Amino acid sequence: MSARPRVLMLTQSLPYPPHAGVANRTLNVLRQLRLEYDVDLVPFSRANHQPDRAAREAAWRALQNIVSSVAEPTPIPNEHSRIRKIWDHLRALVSGRAYTYYEYQSRAFGDRLRAVLRQRRPDVVHFDAHDLYRWLPELPPTPIACTHHNLESELLRLYTIGLKPALLRHYVRMQADRVEALERWLCPQFDLNVMVSEVDAERLRAIAPGSATVVVPNGTDTDYFQPTGAATVAGRVVFVGPTYSHPNRDAVEFLLQDIWPRIRTIEAPATLHLIGRNADADRARYAAAPGVSPLGYVADIRPVLAEARCCVVPIRIGGGTRLKILDAWAMGKAVVSTSVGCEGLDAVDGENILVRDTPDAFTDAVVEVLHDGALRTRLERNARRTAIETYSWSVVGRRLRSAYHQLLDRPTFSPLPHRASVPPSTSVVAP
Repeated sequence: MSARPRVLMLTQSLPYPPHAGVANRTLNVLRQLRLEYDVDLVPFSRANHQPDRAAREAAWRALQNIVSSVAEPTPIPNEHSRIRKIWDHLRALVSGRAYTYYEYQSRAFGDRLRAVLRQRRPDVVHFDAHDLYRWLPELPPTPIACTHHNLESELLRLYTIGLKPALLRHYVRMQADRVEALERWLCPQFDLNVMVSEVDAERLRAIAPGSATVVVPNGTDTDYFQPTGAATVAGRVVFVGPTYSHPNRDAVEFLLQDIWPRIRTIEAPATLHLIGRNADADRARYAAAPGVSPLGYVADIRPVLAEARCCVVPIRIGGGTRLKILDAWAMGKAVVSTSVGCEGLDAVDGENILVRDTPDAFTDAVVEVLHDGALRTRLERNARRTAIETYSWSVVGRRLRSAYHQLLDRPTFSPLPHRASVPPSTSVVAP
């Protein structure tokens, strides 16, 4: 092993710019790993992150300044062909495999991965999601760590709540069952499963006994996100999150239908700013609500956050941990969240956050924050302290690097017992 060990990272998206939760975490993980590792990145790219070649190439160039090498990003094939998307779903339906096995099938990606492996042998392989499991047979016998941004099987099941039509709901539930079977079979074979919260780690160990886990939480850049000292806007409430993400979309619908009208009844001048990309039709609908301004994508959210007296996180669906809370904490902002929204975080109700789950209780908490200066000041002060002491990326990065050092220091290493692409109990057809 060289003086600087080498990490091969495979990602299901191109983590630049960091305008979504997964991209934000992955980019900062890259920055932290490069402090002690040489990193080769082999990424897919997603249409909702880089919509065209120019955006994809700009992100590619930016990442070349962060890691040792970046293979040419590979667009996910079925995002650019309706026929391919239908074909992938049909294959998943009849094969017994999780849909992602086909979603990430790409000759170009395989060629780029093999080209990197011919040039440099990694000391550790970092999967940025188990979605990429079809590429396991291509890897040399080396320790493999897999990040779980969420517990995917559970997230899929939550997604089906209220999903229509019934046939689609049944299909997604079937996929959730297959993903859980994949987790049960595959995760105990990874040398390390990197979880973003202890809650998710416990759930994974329950599904897949014997899985080696380490908790490396999401983080925030406490130098970039800082209290500005600028005056806030009276009655200003802010939500951060693009609504192409189902948990964010559900949160905004919950906020606008069940919470915001109550807030406006009590606090008529209150205003709500929504930060994050929305479909045109949704954006027009949000803008029609009294006092609501959907701002769309904002390159630098700090000025908008600085004006907020209260940041809200009415999340009802999802796992992992909320970067939106961590960034708000870093800026010293008072936050009102549901229990799901702050799940897995070092959140203490009444100290660094207010946690409420019913529309009435959530409404009352927001109004209290808007009016009670002493409460708001306490929440803000403790929020900033929590961000610095627990969730600064420098703190999080040390934890991840330490976990990888321990992998490399093992006296013996046993590669995955068999590099099959599906759980042995699952019936398959040839790809």
